[in-house]
Amino acid sequence: MPIATKIAGHISKSSWIRKMFEEGERLRQIHGADNVYDFTIGNPDTEPPEQFREELLNLARHPVPGMHRYMSNAGYAETRGAVAEVLSEAAGFEVKADHVIMTCGAGGALNVVLKTILNPGEEVIILAPYFVEYKFYIDNHGGVPREVWTDRETFQLDVAAIEAAMTAKTRAIIICSPNNPTGVIYPEESLAALGEMVARMERRFDRQIYVISDEPYARISYDGKQVPNIFRFVQSSVIVTSHSKDLALPGERIGYLAANPRARGVEQFMEGAVFSNRVLGFVNAPALMQRLVAKLQRSSVDIGEYQAKRDLFYDSLTAMGFRMVKPDGAFYLFPQSPLADDVAFVTMAQKHRILLVPGAGFGAPGFFRIAYCVDRGVIERSLPAWRELARDAGLGGS
Repeated sequence: MPIATKIAGHISKSSWIRKMFEEGERLRQIHGADNVYDFTIGNPDTEPPEQFREELLNLARHPVPGMHRYMSNAGYAETRGAVAEVLSEAAGFEVKADHVIMTCGAGGALNVVLKTILNPGEEVIILAPYFVEYKFYIDNHGGVPREVWTDRETFQLDVAAIEAAMTAKTRAIIICSPNNPTGVIYPEESLAALGEMVARMERRFDRQIYVISDEPYARISYDGKQVPNIFRFVQSSVIVTSHSKDLALPGERIGYLAANPRARGVEQFMEGAVFSNRVLGFVNAPALMQRLVAKLQRSSVDIGEYQAKRDLFYDSLTAMGFRMVKPDGAFYLFPQSPLADDVAFVTMAQKHRILLVPGAGFGAPGFFRIAYCVDRGVIERSLPAWRELARDAGLGGS
């Protein structure tokens, strides 16, 4: 075999999202792009805020000497300071630039954190439904994923179930709010209960247990809801995030990790994370993007456009008989599959040129994911096909 056995195995289990995206390419070649309704991948269709363009042009016209050279592996001090200022306001106490590392997106940040904290064989709890890459990231650093379901009706945290899954090998818990794929936001009371439980388990097992909060959708929240800052509720906490979604910059791979300054041993954690950022080969986050996002920590894409798409899709599909939790944020719907076999339902949807991702791809068989970060016209044009699909699946809506 020309590649490692483990990688060959991972490829066979790799992301349903990519598989369905590739199927979309095939169908577009046959039917034309306007006749295929692709809701598979969270690739924002919106453009970055106008301020991003202005800052980019300003930097191009007035280049800073040495702006393309190496900097500290942690990133530019001014960028980290800008991040820390906003985090301090959300946390209600001071977060310093020294607690922030600029990273190659949230994926890079997660790998840096896991490399920093994991010993071989230690366990990381992931909450179903979950982003499937978590498993591969954990495996990258010798960890073992432990799957725990959220509440199956609401997708909210089941703190008792998390506690029951914890062992003397538990090293971390990964949460994502607003969640991919469900769109739910975990409220303050849930995070407070999680923090109390983790502190109790740390005492029981006499070891530090981290809560890693994956937050690339934190600024994409609806109906006036806000994403609570994890630092206020969990002492041993780390935020990992990117500007892929809130600034519509997925291809630029710019994000950061931030450690709770009140965490035990935070200085050693940061030293280890800077080292890990370097030796993983990231070296540093992209220099140009660091300079730009320093000016954009209070900016985001138009959230109103996403909320309008959510409302259109949610109202239309529930009227057809589909059942789902109404998302609080992000840009996904996660309905129950009308068929017991969610993969069979997704295959049925392809006959109507609707591309979806089965819940099995998120550790949640029996559901499917819709990414509505597409042009509103795609959603509107797809609705007749959805009605036909609903009828084929035996739903009794209008």
